[in-house]
Amino acid sequence: MALHQNKNQYHLARQQMVERQLKPRGIKHPRVLEAMGQVPRHLFVEESLVSRAYGDHPLPIGEQQTISQPYIVAQMTQALDPTGTETILEIGTGSGYQAAVLAELCSRVYTVERIRPLMVKSRKLLEEIGYRNILFKVGDGTSGWLEYAPFDGIIVTAGGPDIPKPLLEQLGPGGRIIMPIGRTRLSQSLVKVVKEKDGRFTRINLGQCRFVDLIGLHGWSEE
Repeated sequence: MALHQNKNQYHLARQQMVERQLKPRGIKHPRVLEAMGQVPRHLFVEESLVSRAYGDHPLPIGEQQTISQPYIVAQMTQALDPTGTETILEIGTGSGYQAAVLAELCSRVYTVERIRPLMVKSRKLLEEIGYRNILFKVGDGTSGWLEYAPFDGIIVTAGGPDIPKPLLEQLGPGGRIIMPIGRTRLSQSLVKVVKEKDGRFTRINLGQCRFVDLIGLHGWSEE
């Protein structure tokens, strides 16, 4: 009975998150809203923070990393405009929550994380939940994952000074990159870059945000 009550409690928390945090801020993509209402976010946070899992804020996940607030996850995912057939590259697996949302919406997700303990923990959780369309790699995400390129979409969950050149090169025609970009580490603008059929790139600013640093050869140096 207690387990059933917990499931109902978390289901209600997810629905409230969708109705109170996402829809009022312009998240309209029906499949994105459905995925945000399905993925059990409380499983991706530390046990001591479960009661805050569906709150309108990021949370620490260890290793000086965070799980983004639900709205930011939904905003970045909506900007990709997933139809269900895409192959997506995620840079920065972190807790695994964004990867789970993408896995609900896309054909295949390739996710790269530079911090091995985070990757090991996230992979174990995602496999336990039942996701079978996610491939994992430990490494420098700023170099992408050339073996599986080109990608229909790339989502970068850390802020850098500009979009790494390898990611632009690994994006397929018509593909989208969503990434926080800033000249300093203190604040960024969330940017959507579309690769046109003729190879040109169109850049759209989606608003201000704040992410952890994108560390790597084509990002910020590790201090």
